[in-house]
Amino acid sequence: MYEEKPHLLIVDDDARLRSLLYKFLTENGFHVSTADEANHAWELLEKFDFDLAVLDVMMPGESGFDLTKRIRASQNQDLPVLLLTAMGEVDNRIDGLTFGADDYLTKPFDPRELLLRINAILRRTQQELSSDTLYMGDVTFDPTRNQLDRKGSPIALTAAESSLLHFFTNHLGKILSREDLAEVLPRKAHARTIDVQVTRLRRKIEDNPKLPRYLQTIRGQGYILKPDRC
Repeated sequence: MYEEKPHLLIVDDDARLRSLLYKFLTENGFHVSTADEANHAWELLEKFDFDLAVLDVMMPGESGFDLTKRIRASQNQDLPVLLLTAMGEVDNRIDGLTFGADDYLTKPFDPRELLLRINAILRRTQQELSSDTLYMGDVTFDPTRNQLDRKGSPIALTAAESSLLHFFTNHLGKILSREDLAEVLPRKAHARTIDVQVTRLRRKIEDNPKLPRYLQTIRGQGYILKPDRC
């Protein structure tokens, strides 16, 4: 699945467990980095690209919950997170998922179960990355299903918005003139109509439509769609 070994970040204040997991996961085909607390983990996150983070919930200082929230608010927001917790209560498990964790495992655990959970998350992540879905912050667009979502909630598209979004998707990274865009609308439109439609589309995909990050204007040329990834 991966051309290179997946890089895992293990964060736990238990030195014995870190050593055990480092040895076990390395032997099972992973590149592993470890940290004993959240600040050390953050230093590693700023230096290296990771495929998944395994975080202990109960650590001195910043907890695994808080570190998960910090990851979700950063440029590493898409990093899969698996929480290790000694707390078995349902509410605590729900809290972990609410904070943005992809999965959790209650201590004590068999390392083989952790390996199964890690591989399952990585398979799911790889499938998402290999799809045609566009990722624009909290917004995703699946052209196959013609589905625009924000944080998993569907956003309705008009016929014109859908036509424009598909056209942009098929020409990612290319500047499209108003004349280009007019050709794909249900009825051939004037330049002003294109501007109005683009403005409406921005309201659905941008955090700040007045300062667009993804659907950008190229002065004197037209528009370009630049998602975070696709």
